[in-house]
Amino acid sequence: MAIDYDLEDRPVLVTGADGFVGSHLVDELVANGADVHTFIRATSSGELNNIRHQSEKVTVHRGDLRDKHSVREALSTFTDYSDTLIFHLGAQAHVGESWDRPYETVDTNVTGTLNLLQSIVDLDLDIAKFDTAGTSEEYGNVKDEMFEKHDFEEDGRVLLSERSPVNPTSIYATSKLAADFLTMNFHDAYGLPAVTTRMFNNYGPRQNPRYITGTVITQALERDIVELGNLSPKRDMCYVQDGVRGHLHVALEGKPGEQYVYGYGENISMRDWTNLILDVGAEHGYWERPEIVQDEDRYRPGDSDVEELLVGYEKLNELTGWEPQVEWREGVRRTIDWYANNRRSWYGRVDWR
Repeated sequence: MAIDYDLEDRPVLVTGADGFVGSHLVDELVANGADVHTFIRATSSGELNNIRHQSEKVTVHRGDLRDKHSVREALSTFTDYSDTLIFHLGAQAHVGESWDRPYETVDTNVTGTLNLLQSIVDLDLDIAKFDTAGTSEEYGNVKDEMFEKHDFEEDGRVLLSERSPVNPTSIYATSKLAADFLTMNFHDAYGLPAVTTRMFNNYGPRQNPRYITGTVITQALERDIVELGNLSPKRDMCYVQDGVRGHLHVALEGKPGEQYVYGYGENISMRDWTNLILDVGAEHGYWERPEIVQDEDRYRPGDSDVEELLVGYEKLNELTGWEPQVEWREGVRRTIDWYANNRRSWYGRVDWR
């Protein structure tokens, strides 16, 4: 059932619309009657993957965030509107791949964001809100000299909010932090009604199977072992539909020039998360419980792994009432069900075969 947002006939542009979070956002926007435009990277096949079922209900703009001409062409569609919402979710979003493809990561995430922002200024668009999607990875690990500037739970866990210091430890995180700052530069300089959001570890149907949740599920569906890297880090796992609701709450009610962070509000070690996934899958008959095997080749380089992420989302909650609605076991069950029934969508994309 669609959440009741005031979006009927509202012009909306979503970059990265055929990706994981973007496709779920498109579903919600279409369900609420928005005039949805999608910016999707042009490929030789031109095939849509995650939003093919919406192809008759959205306007598709093909291009590349790194190509200012195609970005400008897509944005020129909105010159006659004054209430457009822009959700900038397009990115190279895999931490591990940012080490393998550093130039593409920086070019897409930094130059791509700049192309969008500068094109809005060049076209003199009168938009209602520009939401740049950041990442919890921007916080990194707590540096000794910044210890006193952090907030902590009573049990000693660091609690991350809009006030917390940042310390990106990967090329991906650094590129996303740069995109955040660029967005605020354009707000300060040109009055662009921009906000930045940091989602904490989304998971759910359609996610690239190379992320932790997908790689556990796809291996468990196909064989009797699950090979993983470092299982000690803790993450705040937020179901994708809750993440989408966060974007919509911020875009409709957030204050320009401000940042909003959100997630489940609890964290879990990757070992315990893996065990939770395997337990839920076994309980629902998707597999007999596989063995967990750790492989050092799957660890992140050097000291680049973030040890612990836990969000405090009070700011967004107090402003809009947003809070997560899907608890972990239910979210995991829905996610397993999607992978089990959509093998053709992920079988050739895994990194464990």
